[in-house]
Amino acid sequence: MPPAPAPTLLALEHLRRYDSCTLSNAIERLNVRPRNEGFVNGSITCRFPQLPPALGHAVTGRIRTYDQPMDRQCYYEQMSWWHYVATIPEPRMVVLQDMDDPPGVGAMFGEVHARICRAMGCVGYLTNGAVRDLDGVEALGYHLFAGSVSVSHAYAHIIDFGIPVEVGGLRVSPGDLLFGDRHGVLSIPVSAIPRLPVLADQLLAQERELFQLCESGNFSIDALAKQIQAAARRQRC
Repeated sequence: MPPAPAPTLLALEHLRRYDSCTLSNAIERLNVRPRNEGFVNGSITCRFPQLPPALGHAVTGRIRTYDQPMDRQCYYEQMSWWHYVATIPEPRMVVLQDMDDPPGVGAMFGEVHARICRAMGCVGYLTNGAVRDLDGVEALGYHLFAGSVSVSHAYAHIIDFGIPVEVGGLRVSPGDLLFGDRHGVLSIPVSAIPRLPVLADQLLAQERELFQLCESGNFSIDALAKQIQAAARRQRC
């Protein structure tokens, strides 16, 4: 089967109308992957839950912050990394797996990195490690999804990039489409994108009907059963 065509910017913008939970529910309806895969676990926290959703193609790499890099470069001076970032289609989301044990001694990503990445079409950062400069990054409207916060970047440096990584239980390959909001980060199968808005709207409509029943004053177990059966029939059609 040929690969799915790359999503248009308009298609991506349509997805940003929803939250990650609704899109997760819609993906489940398509049965394109097991229900316990495709999202980060609770070890990753959205640092700015008030921001609108971020949606971008994964720019992947691995970092360390405890040991000093062999070349003694500053943490943002590795130009080969920036050239790699530019090879991934916009919008982009940086995904760096912290390989230290435990992760998060220092923070690779703060305001300096966020400003450079934002100028390069990146919309967010996902890591199992630490972040810092929260006030400055928040003011940029730039999403941070991280395992912890650190006061220092310590010896933060990139050890390799452009390879599959794993962050918060989510396996991410370069170019994967990631959706992040206050609930966490979700991987979006590109092949599912054309159907997701329709399914998401259907799910939201079903939820509104259920909420109306619960608040109507006419709620009963029989009425609930009829509502569930009607929703199931529509789903099969």
